[in-house]
Amino acid sequence: MGAVRQAAWAARTRLTVMAVGATAALVTGATACGGSSGGSPAAAPTTAVVTPAAPQPLTILVSNDDGVGAAGIDAVVTALRALPAVTVDVVAPATNQSGTGGKTSPTTPAHHDATTASGVAATAVDGFPADSVNVALDVLGVKPNLVVTGINQGQNLGPFVDLSGTVGAARAAAAHGIPALATSMGLGPAFDYSQAATLVTAWVTAHRATFTGTGGAALSTVTNLNIPNCGAAKIRGERELATEPTVTDMATAITNGQDCSSTANPADEVGAFNAGFATLTTIPAKPAK
Repeated sequence: MGAVRQAAWAARTRLTVMAVGATAALVTGATACGGSSGGSPAAAPTTAVVTPAAPQPLTILVSNDDGVGAAGIDAVVTALRALPAVTVDVVAPATNQSGTGGKTSPTTPAHHDATTASGVAATAVDGFPADSVNVALDVLGVKPNLVVTGINQGQNLGPFVDLSGTVGAARAAAAHGIPALATSMGLGPAFDYSQAATLVTAWVTAHRATFTGTGGAALSTVTNLNIPNCGAAKIRGERELATEPTVTDMATAITNGQDCSSTANPADEVGAFNAGFATLTTIPAKPAK
């Protein structure tokens, strides 16, 4: 059982000790019952209530490459804002910047107030995804414990991560010493980001105790989460796998080949993704070339 549940169980249970001879005493905490007839009634055992510790405050910077008004970033912002003790800052490109990788502008780009699709206050940057993270950290003074980028429209697997602006923005965070999670959803005829947003918040919740700093020495890796586009079907689960710097059939890594009704269990990143599994990989914080 979990540590909190085990502590609560132990607090409600007391050791019963039978004394040698005819007299028995029930020991509950520090209170002992009278043993003779007509004596005072036994004191009721006390029950300790264990309250889980409140989570430490967490500040998350959210960016993307599809643009500040895209549905994917709005879905993940809404989901993250629902977590306890979480503050979300949104700084993203003003327009779609897909496929721009880690490009940055020669001079600091302009920025202006904006909102996400559902009206959450944001800052729009007239530049690339990596520019957006740099503006947030270096110009706006945002001090996040974690950067989440996406949810991107279209998978970013294997050798294609270097082309991804979503990954490029996450790498800009890593260059500032801030942990980053790049998130993408597979191509398909339509996009329902609800399952993807749930996986993102689950990952943040599972790891939030490790996000204690607000920058420092550059990090060597970022985390890359790709969620298959299953439509009304359920994602089959999540697989933590090694990234694939090369793939035999590169087309399968970017086309709509996901089959969430599959019973296959591939051991490779692209195969697992196309068989309906969300894939979690660790990728270098700098492009291969």
